[in-house]
Amino acid sequence: MKILITGAGGQIGADLITVFVADGHQVIATDLKPRASTREVTWRGLDVVDATQVDRVLAEEQPEIVYHLAAILSATGEKHPALAYAVNQTGTWNVLEACRTRGVKQLLFTSSIAVYGPGLPDPTPDDVGLRPSTMYGVTKASGEMLCEYYRTKYGLDCRGVRFPGLISASLPGGGSTDYALFMYVDGVRRGAYQAFARPDTRVPLMYMPDGVRALIELANAPSGQLTRAIYNIAAFSPRADEIAASVARAVPGVAITYQPDPLRQGILDSWPNALDDRCAQRDWGWRARYDLDAMTDDLVPKIRTLLEGGAVLHH
Repeated sequence: MKILITGAGGQIGADLITVFVADGHQVIATDLKPRASTREVTWRGLDVVDATQVDRVLAEEQPEIVYHLAAILSATGEKHPALAYAVNQTGTWNVLEACRTRGVKQLLFTSSIAVYGPGLPDPTPDDVGLRPSTMYGVTKASGEMLCEYYRTKYGLDCRGVRFPGLISASLPGGGSTDYALFMYVDGVRRGAYQAFARPDTRVPLMYMPDGVRALIELANAPSGQLTRAIYNIAAFSPRADEIAASVARAVPGVAITYQPDPLRQGILDSWPNALDDRCAQRDWGWRARYDLDAMTDDLVPKIRTLLEGGAVLHH
């Protein structure tokens, strides 16, 4: 198939591209700062805030499926709310509208646990009142509703997942769960890390290979089996100090301390401790494969390889 990815230069995009190329798909990767195209991947510059540009790229490329990843994440979004609104809200509208008018068969939308607010059942099911406390969460909740609207009004096959915090060997840009990943990166690189979250902080997390697989499995699910557009998906929900203990098992002698940052801690405290993903399990057979220690065993060697290869993993 011909697959177009928005925001392909981010954390999820790199892993998605690898899988799609291995499966023989034609990949159009778009980003504000495109990379050099290769035989397998065509890179194009794209600002999703620019409706004319979005329409032109989809008209020229005519993808069968669009994976809409472009977004400003939670912590960055609180520092720059107008930018987060423009990219996450207007950008999603522009992508949906271009998919509708250009005959795209399917749009995969990436939502987040940030759509939830405090005081919800534990684990939190799909259908509860959404009371997001960040601009990121507000725009993701609106994006979910826009997906439902385009499904109902125009018949666009828009489906998506609410991601937990995602962890991989490539760093995200300004997410509130970055503390978990930096335990691994700085643990390997420096032998120490000072987390910006309390040791008792507990939020849903997921290893990137599971996250990528969830998007692809949902895209491949027969539409007749799906009872909703947006699905919770879950893997594990460790405390920060439990992540630290898992890192210490793989990186002996690592020193992890805690100095909570009020802004990011407040965001983390507003999110659920765990997600109920029974709808995804029932409708399309979703099951996470990695728990915390399995992720640690796979991730630490990958980070070591990246660092040994001269990769610069920025704070």
